[in-house]
Amino acid sequence: MTRELELFADRDGERLDAFLARRWEQKLSRSFAHRLIAEGLVTVNGAPSKPSHRLSRGDDVVVLLPEPEVMALEAEAIPVGVVYQDENVIVVDKPAGLTVHPAAGHPRGTLVNALLTICPELAKIKGTLRPGIVHRLDKDTSGLLVVAKNEA
Repeated sequence: MTRELELFADRDGERLDAFLARRWEQKLSRSFAHRLIAEGLVTVNGAPSKPSHRLSRGDDVVVLLPEPEVMALEAEAIPVGVVYQDENVIVVDKPAGLTVHPAAGHPRGTLVNALLTICPELAKIKGTLRPGIVHRLDKDTSGLLVVAKNEA
């Protein structure tokens, strides 16, 4: 099911992609805005537009948001060094090249998938593709990560 959102431009001269990213702050990246626009899911005053389109104050911007894809988390046997573990946390040594949590471009083969093998109880943390992840490291960065083993 697709959701329709109607927004009104509040600045003159702002690019459409920048407007969408600003209005949704951290929830919508500019690249995702580009994709929505390229797929014809964004109109300005009833007409398809381009990411570079300059808005005028009061322009009617309609965005059709597709339902997010549901990803199921699965345990995978990926080697990860455990540095410390108790009933509340686990500290792991994340190698460079390993993505921390599943996302559209990396649905499998992540640290979270590896952690589900080591700590199956992480699967009990509800409603997230990042169970226990309280901070992260970039894919190409190695280092220690502290992971919560429960919601407390």
